[in-house]
Amino acid sequence: MKKIFYSALCVAALATTSCSDFLETSSPSVVDGDFVFSNMTTARAAMDGTYEAFRDAIQNDLFGDGFYYAMDVTGSDIERHPESYTAQLPRHVPECFYVNGTETSTYVAVGYQKESPSNGYARCFKTISNANAVISAMEAMDGFAEQIAAGVPTDILNLYGEAIAIRATCYRELIKYYGDVPYNDTFGEPAGALVGRDSIFEACINDLIRVEPIMYRLGEKGTDKNQISRTYVQGLIGRMALEAGGYHTRRSDITYHDIDGNVISFEQKGKVNASAENAVYNRRSDYKKFYEIAKTYFKACLDNSGTAKFHLTDPRKNEAARQYNNPYQYFFEQMHQGDEVYADESIYEIVMTMGSGNDARPYSFGRPSAGGSKLSTKAGMPCKNYGQGRINPAFYYGMFDPNDMRRDVSIAVTGSKGDGSEKLLPFAPGSQSNGGGLSLNKWDENRQAKPYTGQRKSGINAPYMRMAEVYLGYAEACAVTGDVATAKQYLKIVRERSFPAGKANTDAFIASRGSLVEAIIDERGFEYAGEGDRRYTLIRSGYIGEKIKATKELTKKMIDGLKANGYYQFENGNVISDYVYTKLVDAKSLIGYRLTAQASEAQMANPEIKAIVYPSWRGQHDDWASVCKAGGFEFAGAKDNTNLAIQGLFEQVDGAALEAAGYTKVEWGKALVANEEDYYNKYFNGYDYETAPVYVWPFTPNIISTGGFRNGYGFQN
Repeated sequence: MKKIFYSALCVAALATTSCSDFLETSSPSVVDGDFVFSNMTTARAAMDGTYEAFRDAIQNDLFGDGFYYAMDVTGSDIERHPESYTAQLPRHVPECFYVNGTETSTYVAVGYQKESPSNGYARCFKTISNANAVISAMEAMDGFAEQIAAGVPTDILNLYGEAIAIRATCYRELIKYYGDVPYNDTFGEPAGALVGRDSIFEACINDLIRVEPIMYRLGEKGTDKNQISRTYVQGLIGRMALEAGGYHTRRSDITYHDIDGNVISFEQKGKVNASAENAVYNRRSDYKKFYEIAKTYFKACLDNSGTAKFHLTDPRKNEAARQYNNPYQYFFEQMHQGDEVYADESIYEIVMTMGSGNDARPYSFGRPSAGGSKLSTKAGMPCKNYGQGRINPAFYYGMFDPNDMRRDVSIAVTGSKGDGSEKLLPFAPGSQSNGGGLSLNKWDENRQAKPYTGQRKSGINAPYMRMAEVYLGYAEACAVTGDVATAKQYLKIVRERSFPAGKANTDAFIASRGSLVEAIIDERGFEYAGEGDRRYTLIRSGYIGEKIKATKELTKKMIDGLKANGYYQFENGNVISDYVYTKLVDAKSLIGYRLTAQASEAQMANPEIKAIVYPSWRGQHDDWASVCKAGGFEFAGAKDNTNLAIQGLFEQVDGAALEAAGYTKVEWGKALVANEEDYYNKYFNGYDYETAPVYVWPFTPNIISTGGFRNGYGFQN
């Protein structure tokens, strides 16, 4: 193993049996390496337990429910929770950095940190233990070191690389959520005491670099997107290198070393957090060497990404009435196409099977529905979707360029009633389509050809890594290391595919930001809006304080303008008003379909039709009656007037004329003003934008008692 240096505060290794729930060190599935890995049938079977543990951890804690659900998808400058601050304190307090660190000492680690093997910490270490069993067994095989040295991919070496990459991914997630954690890379040995994250980053990156040449790219030897590949490893090296060279809030009671034992020097940003045991927000002084690593491996991935494709044009054929012409939209449509389909742009997807499991998309992170928990005569069309991930109105109205075709794919102003019809999402706190405000729109059971007839079992996969990250990560690495021309080139590739020709104004966009790096980070926000990427990206890039401040200030201007005038106009021309005007219409007869795609120029020129198709990518499933029939029910839901026509969403309108035409006057901006407490006052409650942000979770009492270490940041011990 590499050199790993333990922190001075650790007093004991994890050697007691009582810690087995949290740090498993044995696996019954791997016995004798020479036997198990003598053929690929038994070898792949040995890996099944590792993959199962990995998918369980990712889906239930790291990229689905758990930590990801509580904070990642909801805790950035652009994303938020649907329910009021006081109603969900276990989520809101850590979301706003524990009120600038002043509430770490009183925060109780429950709910998302259960004292059982079903928390994220335990799941990660179970996966690491399984991976270590596979890795150790392979490394003990006769002649294995010589196979590695030859540097030629084989089936067995690829399997070895998969185990290395799964272990590295788990450590990456542990660092993200806890900071410094125990580290173990040897099967059968207990995990030790706390290790500084910098040594862990370096150990994992070195491991990944070592196995990258001996793995298959996507598509080679049948490698698919539900399997770890060389393509994924190249992206993971880039991802972890950006994070290793980025900003972190570090404990004051640990001396941080690099992998060779040298004390690391840091560059501090902002103020020490006195409330959190003088935690410091900083990055390594030698950070650029990690950006060089990221640059190398992102470029290698771009040069040969296997079967992962980044579409610059929409491959879909326009129908007679329904129009497409939005390649960004196409990626998310592919995510809805069934268990046998992987999206072209994906590098690795967490597989979900329709009808089984606990699928967070779209229940938690999709377009909300107030339908019942299962299909019935009048409900479950679609089934209930909670809608945990919501969007700040200031981001939707004031920051997203109106020409950016990602906006409507990412953010919904309407949800589903659950009877086959559409409804406006109220700004009042709440869940499902009954409240909570603007929601995520990238996953919606209305878009499935044959939606499953029960909640949380849609079968929509989780896109854990996709090509957009490689493009933008490469652009960022180039910008930081001084290759400005290349950075602009790759930024433009991502940005311009989501705008009509000539509308992206990339140079003006860059000029509007403080730097090219900042422009790339903000572009990543538009590309990944609502996907849980933004929070940690801002933390590691150092922009977290200023971005939260900018959004909060814009929110204040919007609310003050609404109070004073009944409307507020943003710099991009969008207007939010106290009221909008809506009516349910028969979209099938008016435009030929219910589920909309991209609004065409001809449709936008007709006010009656524009009200149905803009914002785009909404509406309802084209034929819920057939879904009901297949489920054994006689359809009794909304039959004709299924789609919501909306007027006045982005401009002031003649309300009297619209009411005379059958529209209903509905509170919109006025409801934002009424809920100023949640949209402004409690937004990152207490955070001063300069003090080191405490963004990690505390270790639970059982973890610290069996681990022989203590919580930092002022958390309880």
